[in-house]
Amino acid sequence: MRTNRRVVRIEWGDCDPAGIIFYPRYFALFDASTQILFERAGCGLRDMQKHYGIIGFPLVDARARFLLPCGYGEEVAIESAISEFRRSSFQVEHRLYKGDALAVEGFEVRVWVAPSLSKPGQMEARPIPAEVVNRFAESES
Repeated sequence: MRTNRRVVRIEWGDCDPAGIIFYPRYFALFDASTQILFERAGCGLRDMQKHYGIIGFPLVDARARFLLPCGYGEEVAIESAISEFRRSSFQVEHRLYKGDALAVEGFEVRVWVAPSLSKPGQMEARPIPAEVVNRFAESES
């Protein structure tokens, strides 16, 4: 499966008064990492909205396991990959490393949604196109 790795510097605004990253900021980092993972697979959100008529892939479940604290000024590496595709949803796993040590594991479940065909103004889950799934099975170039 395609994995994306990016390095992030923990900024002052990410931290609580003790200088340790405030836990909701991890979820913001994971959200951005999911978007970057899709972009690097050639599936940028704007292009997918245009091509498939989707709204996006909103988050329906998020959780994390915190193993080591991270603080202001530290550089961390985030590895993200889709661990499972289902009919209209998928799970993304994130691993945030502080040096070589695993500091945080994050998990997201997202749903592929489009405007409802029967209920104007609402959205509904749709099957994820096979060509999108296949892009994540490909090795990175």
